[in-house]
Amino acid sequence: MVGRIDQDETEAEGSAPVTGATCLYAVYDPVSRRCTVARAGHPPPALIHPDGHVEFPEVPAGPPLGLGGLPFETAELELAEGSRLVLYTDGLVEDRERDIDVGLEMLREALGRSGQSPEDTCRTVLDSQLTARSSDDIALIVARTRALDAGRVAEWPVPADPAAVGEVRAAVSRQLAEWGLDELTFTTELILSELVTNALRYGDGPIRVRVLRDRNLICEVFDSSSTSPHLRYATMTDEGGRGLFLVAQLAERWGTRYLAAGKVIWAEQPLP
Repeated sequence: MVGRIDQDETEAEGSAPVTGATCLYAVYDPVSRRCTVARAGHPPPALIHPDGHVEFPEVPAGPPLGLGGLPFETAELELAEGSRLVLYTDGLVEDRERDIDVGLEMLREALGRSGQSPEDTCRTVLDSQLTARSSDDIALIVARTRALDAGRVAEWPVPADPAAVGEVRAAVSRQLAEWGLDELTFTTELILSELVTNALRYGDGPIRVRVLRDRNLICEVFDSSSTSPHLRYATMTDEGGRGLFLVAQLAERWGTRYLAAGKVIWAEQPLP
């Protein structure tokens, strides 16, 4: 996407076209408490531990987006519940008169004396002298981690057998009844039927299903294939091709998340 934007940029009078963009991308799993992070020419995240200790985890640095097509290395962090992950743009820690190492140390000091909430953390950083001389735009995001206990997670292995789709439907129906979410049974059964069928037909084993009861209901289907599914519109005479279209219609959001070996297709529904 960044490459296309750069190609479409028309050079304005007296200025060069924009090339590339920095990026930091993080995915947090509230069950394992693991956070996978990658960065493209962007400053590293800061991590505030529950005891207030601040560190900048080692995350391999890749080139900015749009400047190369190499794969990006990731770092995997295990975060204690109540940790705060701090993401920011370079305008916060670097300017023409201040080296980035000095800016990072100033950020560490500000984070170390901030309050416990993400709001207090942002306020302390933005009220510090970090932003006094900045001529660049600043974005600051603070995310506090939570963990899901075992009572909010259900997980089942899926045998490589088409009959397993019915078993998954029955298992998720029982689980939703236990959670008091009976009114989501029909749509959840349909979503999982389509995702499991897709994994059996196009993915590789082992396949497993995970359902999370968080602020939303999240259905996940894991398999060891890295092939990405894509939404297509079936014609009246097609016998298949409607699975992901149904998922997209029934779920509030859905997508694919890649793992070191394989992928997860997930779908999210709002709770009643």
